[in-house]
Amino acid sequence: MRDKPGATAVPLPLPRRPSRGSPSLRSRARRGLPRVGLPRVGLPRRQTVVKLLVLGVLAAAFAAQAVGALLPHVPLLLAATAGSLAAEGVLHRWQRGMVSLFAKSHADVTVRHVLRDLLLVVGLLRLGEQHRETVYAPLVAGLLAFYGLHWAIQAVSVLVRRTRTLPVVTRNIDASALRPTPAPPVLLRRPGHRLAAFGLPATAGLLVTAATDAPVYGAAGLAVSLTVALVGLGALLTRLLPGRRPAGEQEVLDWFAAWLAEYRPTVGLYFSGGASSAYQANMWLEPLARLDERPLIVLRERFMVQRIAATDIPVVCLPKVSTLMCLEHSTLRVLLHPSNSGKTSQVLRIPTIKHAFVNHGESDKLSSCNPYAKAYDEVWVAGPAARERYAQAEVGVEDKDVVEIGRPQLDAVRPYAGPPAPGAFTTVLYAPTWEGWDGNPGNTSVVEAGENLVRALLADPGVRLLYKPHPLTGSVDPRAGAADLRIRELVRAANRERSGPRPGASASAELARRTAELDRLTAAGFRAAADQVERMLRGTAPEPGRAGEVTRATAAWEEAYWASLPEWEHQVVTDARPPLYACFNRADLLISDVSSVISDFLASGKPYAVANTSGLAEGGFRKSFPTVAAATVLTPDAAGVPELLDTVRHPDRDELAAERAALALRLLGPADPPSQERFAGAVRALCAAAGEHRARMARRLATELPLPGPRQAETAPAPATVTPERSRRD
Repeated sequence: MRDKPGATAVPLPLPRRPSRGSPSLRSRARRGLPRVGLPRVGLPRRQTVVKLLVLGVLAAAFAAQAVGALLPHVPLLLAATAGSLAAEGVLHRWQRGMVSLFAKSHADVTVRHVLRDLLLVVGLLRLGEQHRETVYAPLVAGLLAFYGLHWAIQAVSVLVRRTRTLPVVTRNIDASALRPTPAPPVLLRRPGHRLAAFGLPATAGLLVTAATDAPVYGAAGLAVSLTVALVGLGALLTRLLPGRRPAGEQEVLDWFAAWLAEYRPTVGLYFSGGASSAYQANMWLEPLARLDERPLIVLRERFMVQRIAATDIPVVCLPKVSTLMCLEHSTLRVLLHPSNSGKTSQVLRIPTIKHAFVNHGESDKLSSCNPYAKAYDEVWVAGPAARERYAQAEVGVEDKDVVEIGRPQLDAVRPYAGPPAPGAFTTVLYAPTWEGWDGNPGNTSVVEAGENLVRALLADPGVRLLYKPHPLTGSVDPRAGAADLRIRELVRAANRERSGPRPGASASAELARRTAELDRLTAAGFRAAADQVERMLRGTAPEPGRAGEVTRATAAWEEAYWASLPEWEHQVVTDARPPLYACFNRADLLISDVSSVISDFLASGKPYAVANTSGLAEGGFRKSFPTVAAATVLTPDAAGVPELLDTVRHPDRDELAAERAALALRLLGPADPPSQERFAGAVRALCAAAGEHRARMARRLATELPLPGPRQAETAPAPATVTPERSRRD
């Protein structure tokens, strides 16, 4: 349920601003500081007002243009057309969400542009005497020819897009044999933008003609639009030539089969999901890369190729089931599944591959013992608690198929090093989960307890708060989103009341340098107009050793990030950097909800607390959620926060330390051997099982006779005498 290290955080719908006394957004950007400030609470209402204003201006402009064309009234026609064009510019520059809203209402930019030009033509024809119709007839013909070219460009654009939609999308693989080429200009691929840009000269010429009664201006504008449209059509047509288009479908499939035979992958990560779920796969990239195998990442959605975090592992996207079946004849033996999806059942059909469900986090929630898990060959869990959870849930997962591997991602979590030093700030990480899909009030503490918890923490002058909300907070329940905004406002207000020394310019310069270095290593480097084929052209196999450089650069960036922030200043952390585990390492105490966050935090050995908003009494709450056994349970009014902080600062008063160690052993398994080693052992064992299964099947096919067909079975006991009638029937 939580975001994990390496996850790409889902951007919140509102922009953020820093608290008073903090650097401005522009200043932070110059210094390389991430934007971790607070949103403007009144911004949604302001955005609504702006949208209504733009909509009203556009509607009024078209109405005025119609009146000006029908009267006719030249000044009104000119002013209304100019206002309509200005509103279009505002739409495409600052209100892109409204562009899609208009499209859904069948009033997209094409319809609006045609209507605008039609009203101009009506105005021209109604000006003056009847002989004007013959004067302006060539302009009307030219305008119709332009729209004909526009539709021709769109048809050819669709053909070009189809030739560039390959059955296999790759990353970190040399795909030069497929003849990938840069994408066509984005203007030629987007009909609305293309019509607005190419048709602007014609519209402007018609406007000047209406004002001056001189057809030459309209003719000149139409000539420019027609010329540009012809050039664009020609540029697209050349991409359909045999030598300019990428490889065809069968050629791509043959190339992919050859690549599989050469690379010889043994273990893969299979993932399918929505745009905001990429973190579920990203958390397994580093453990997968550390294996002594030949790993592969298998995706099903094309957009997900770029959502996967920086990695040296080859990535392939196989959208079609028929293409996915190519894996059956490869050397791939094991697929790891960090999540369940509708497309998981498709890959489970492949009998030559063993499948293991590794999940993307474990908690006491029902999602951690989903009945779908019985579809896999094995279910890999962190520790004995998860094994017991499956047994108690009775969802069909047999105990022999459960393998304990620990949590290899937790190698990045540093162990407890003692309480905060005397006089130092006590860093508290409040990391609530989101509200979930089922409406259970116990899912998140943000709504009922979040503000009380934050107020209680901010009331202690020795506390430094790190607030890291779940990226999906407020996506289901608006109350959670509103509470999240109020919490951020509380943090900003608390920072206004504080002051203290700030790191010097050298710290900011170091962060900027580390940010540039990390961006250079991890940024995709694609231009905004690049399509999938162009990304395949640029995203070839990485340089050897890049993964190690990324690891070192990430560690250096995190150190520079924390060093650039005042030790006394509260922080709201919502960006992908720093990740959750980096916040673990800075915190002396975690306050969270029932989620995988508290299970992972146990690896640190530090104190933690869980907010009880379930409505259960504390005893029932602890009994229902075993991960709470070693936690301090906080009520929604946050009355226990002062006592909790006291135990953090004075470990001799911490009565839960032994219980935390025992619970960590139950949830995460033993520390020796390390989780990565147990993970690697499980991979080797399942690969061996897959190899033995293939060998058995090969021996069976080689030694067993084929079963007789239906006709053979019927005619086997043929009679001694065959009559002509029977012979004819056979």
